[in-house]
Amino acid sequence: MHLTRPIGRPTDPGSAGQLFALVRGGIASTRRELIEVTGLSRSTVAARVDALLAAGLLRETSGQAAGRGRPALALSFDESFGHIVVAGLHPDRADLAVLDLGGRVLERREYPVTIADGPDRVLTEVENRVGTLLAEVGADASDTVALGVGLPGPVDVELGRVIAPPVMPGWHDFPVRERLAARLGVPVLVENDANLMALGEQRTNWPGARTVLLVKVGTGIGAGIVIDGRLYRGVDGGAGDIGHIRMLGHDDPCACGSLGCLGAVASGTALIRRLAAAGKPVRHVEDLRALVQRGDADTVAALRHAGQLAGEVLTTVISVLNPEIVVVAGGLVDTANTQGHYVTGLREVIYQRSLPRATRNLRVVTGTLGRQASVVGTAALVVDQLFTPAAVDALLAARVSCAP
Repeated sequence: MHLTRPIGRPTDPGSAGQLFALVRGGIASTRRELIEVTGLSRSTVAARVDALLAAGLLRETSGQAAGRGRPALALSFDESFGHIVVAGLHPDRADLAVLDLGGRVLERREYPVTIADGPDRVLTEVENRVGTLLAEVGADASDTVALGVGLPGPVDVELGRVIAPPVMPGWHDFPVRERLAARLGVPVLVENDANLMALGEQRTNWPGARTVLLVKVGTGIGAGIVIDGRLYRGVDGGAGDIGHIRMLGHDDPCACGSLGCLGAVASGTALIRRLAAAGKPVRHVEDLRALVQRGDADTVAALRHAGQLAGEVLTTVISVLNPEIVVVAGGLVDTANTQGHYVTGLREVIYQRSLPRATRNLRVVTGTLGRQASVVGTAALVVDQLFTPAAVDALLAARVSCAP
């Protein structure tokens, strides 16, 4: 799975970290190309590439000869440098995975948790499970480069904390990053789950798209925004929180305390409540899927109407953001199980009510990665943030200072 993204030529191409960025970004793949791109001398490039090879960040293998003579040695990011642990927390479960730095899943497990039990109990479970999972894979804990955590609420990534999450009682302002970093002894990145899904779908399916909007529809509704290959989070992590946009003419109570939020009228939780009140045997999203599979007309109509309500909100979002791709993902839009009824209603309203200019180059698609989307997105985020030129230069400097 391809997790790297094209990166522009650095303004100061002199450091080893910047040479590494050129290789990882696919801009240069040999020493000769590094010399041509940067204008550095052969000896300078050789010394810095050798340092990256010695640190295990790059590898050099035989390539194909362009003509006669010996083939050039090809440089590439050494994805065996370490591994990433991903912990995706959901209202009723935790998805844990171990991946290499190329985004390949080495092992993945799903465990039942109740996020409403609070951070101490849930994070203790995660800490215990991470150790067990690493042992099952046979991975050395010391080779874990980072833990990436996805949470179903607004996240202040600078603080590594969830801010006023409606479906996570007791989690507000809890020091998630500090707690996990102290217990596991690795860098920890904390991010909103819809953002991670958006990044995963964008990197896998739409790497060239300038603007991708992912709408996650499950028990709740949220969105993630990727612009020019980077997450857009807003000033403090609140961008994409479309589930709490108020809908005129609706007074359904929302978990946030308001009335008529999109999530309260068009999410899986809202549909379950409405259909159960009408006498349908539904308690979980899986029950909705089962009714659709049996051809229950009321459930099909409810799904399509919920999609139309979501489309009303997205019409405004699309007019403001003007995205190229809208990806609809989550438990209610799995085409295999819900036959696309939710997305059909959503598309219907978007294309009817948006200005032609806003939809002229717009594609509304369903996600392809399923539950893997946030895993892929987390791995991409970790690699991007931990292997910046500055971070690589710091790592090499630390190696030199620790040398005997």
